[in-house]
Amino acid sequence: MNQASSRFALTLAALLASTAAHAETQPVTPYADLRYRLELVDQNGLAEQAAASTLRVKAGVRTAEWHSFSAVVEGEAIVVLGETSYNDTVNGKTAYPVVADPSDVLLNQAYLRWRPMAELEMAGGRQAVNFDNQRWIGSVGWRQNDQTLDAVRVTARPMKGASVDYFYAWRVNRVFGPDSPLGIWRDTEIHGVRAAYTIKNVGTLSAYGYWLDVPSSPASSNRTLGVRMAGELPVGGKASILYSAEYARQHDHGANPRSFGLDYWLFEPGVKAGPVTLKAGYERLEGNGTVGLQTPLATLHAFNGWADKFLTTPASGLRDAYLDAGYKVPGKGPLAGLVLRAVWHDYGSTTGGIAYGQEWNALASYPLGKRFTLTAKLAHYDADAFASDTTKLWFQIEAKF
Repeated sequence: MNQASSRFALTLAALLASTAAHAETQPVTPYADLRYRLELVDQNGLAEQAAASTLRVKAGVRTAEWHSFSAVVEGEAIVVLGETSYNDTVNGKTAYPVVADPSDVLLNQAYLRWRPMAELEMAGGRQAVNFDNQRWIGSVGWRQNDQTLDAVRVTARPMKGASVDYFYAWRVNRVFGPDSPLGIWRDTEIHGVRAAYTIKNVGTLSAYGYWLDVPSSPASSNRTLGVRMAGELPVGGKASILYSAEYARQHDHGANPRSFGLDYWLFEPGVKAGPVTLKAGYERLEGNGTVGLQTPLATLHAFNGWADKFLTTPASGLRDAYLDAGYKVPGKGPLAGLVLRAVWHDYGSTTGGIAYGQEWNALASYPLGKRFTLTAKLAHYDADAFASDTTKLWFQIEAKF
């Protein structure tokens, strides 16, 4: 933890103590999230197979409001259990596949919130920021270390169903941790604006603009303007129609030395009938052969396959056509709450007619009471003309208190 983070944590700790001392009815509430994961990776072209056995402990305190102020301080520790048989991007073990979960102890969140009225709130400090489906801005919750922003955020709710968000971030704390040269983007000039309106039984319409100037990663600097509509339409009984549609246009911005204008498209229709959910999707991140549309602040693991082959969009772009099927066991029996999911992807370029490959994903998640969840995941990427064949397998148990 650097000196600035330490000072900020001490300041917020003093606020927490003051809040608890002055208001017995507004206590400080502790919380914790423990997550053990075993991640296995077999990747063609590398001499070794990865086995990452890690425990993530996230713990913090949050206050209730006192004179319109509240605060959160949250620490995080990632511990490797057993031998470090994987490339964590810091340890130099390049014969192994990458599993971006290096061991670390750090300040994950520390922010002060001011809410002078129900329609307005402001937060300043280190915080997780998630918008819409996290395609553009997200905290990367799948990795053991969250992605957070040192930022100021303002949220206004001028009327029922409507919201307007603005944030400015001067630092990005990435999942690789502060010991990695990729771990922190300092001195950034990142601005984001999002306006949304939710219509009952129809969906949410949102429009957004994100301006990213990242001197330490010029290729990640861009300006993106877009619009998204997503919702669920009841059609009788326990059935409903699901839909998402989105368009965005991205241009070079700030430190980026290249000049470009690229399109983003998403179409995702679906149907939900009781415990069954079926979706089909088409996502297009345009490339011109020299540069591809990028989403560097996204929760990338949630998109384009769990094998994480497309964390950076290829210069020839990315076309992802996919099918997604899910089932959640209903009722009160011993398997109630079990979630099963299978996803198939077919990847190609948006220019040049390149067939990248296909991927299968599968997931099973089972709740043990109210606090524990067991999860198993599988990803298998079958390469044609991009990257290499890769199989990943995860076993995980998470407890929240």
